[in-house]
Amino acid sequence: MLSRKNKLFLLKGLSLFSIIRGYNVLVITLAQYLASVYILAPDLPLRQIIFDPNLFVLVLASALVISGGYIINSFYDSEKDLINRPHKTMLDRLVNQQTKLSAYFVFNFLAVFFASYVSFRAVVFFSIYIFAIWFYSHRLKKIPVIGNLVSATLIIVPFFAILVYYRNFEPVIFVHAVFLFLIILAREVVKDLENIAGDMAQNYKTIPILYGAVISKMVISVLIGLTIIPALLLIDKFDVGYMYIYFTGCIFLLIVFLYLLWMAKSKKDYVLLHNILKFIIVLGVFSILLIDIDLVLNRIV
Repeated sequence: MLSRKNKLFLLKGLSLFSIIRGYNVLVITLAQYLASVYILAPDLPLRQIIFDPNLFVLVLASALVISGGYIINSFYDSEKDLINRPHKTMLDRLVNQQTKLSAYFVFNFLAVFFASYVSFRAVVFFSIYIFAIWFYSHRLKKIPVIGNLVSATLIIVPFFAILVYYRNFEPVIFVHAVFLFLIILAREVVKDLENIAGDMAQNYKTIPILYGAVISKMVISVLIGLTIIPALLLIDKFDVGYMYIYFTGCIFLLIVFLYLLWMAKSKKDYVLLHNILKFIIVLGVFSILLIDIDLVLNRIV
């Protein structure tokens, strides 16, 4: 059996994993590699991508910066999260604020240090990214619309690091990016509806607080409607292999989402809507494999 000291250490480890949203970081890491193999560098041998030290460092630096971003966000939002997510916050509070800040600085230092292995431009890129995340958490997230736009942008920034590395600027990549950006942006507004109690208590000026639930639902509906446009383009105008199945399914799921959105009244309803959009995002990561099912097998050698 584990000793009391070991149990406490394990709980603190789980708490830190919860704070940095380890599951989100793992999904983003997987998405970066899959996007590299299937979308950004489809002509390169698989081994050359998987064992590319520069790509590994860029992905690792991204993971560290994102983890640091979740830490600083948790640091600033500790009181709000206690209202919106009481059970998760109690787990997160096993790690004190001083330890959070120490981990934040260590993660960011390591990210910049590893980025220096790739190039000075990578150092500049991640330094700006770190500052942008801090500035968002400290100032911008309390500003309606701007906070939502910046949050959605910061989530997709790591993919642009890989995009610039491979220097692949095909239109299909940007259509994929627009689809992802709009889904994430809609999710951010849904989260504002979900977290309205804590936001009001901490004097946040979100769209639901300033303009009400009806206007918020209209904004989300417009974003979902716009999301369907790149989905249709990816199905009809670009060669995405069997991934067209994913985008077709998304369109139908988003129509169901809109119906549930206008029926939603309680926090439980908004949590469901949030999870639907999160499911679409995570499923999209694994659906990248559908672009060419035989691609990996054909490129192993």
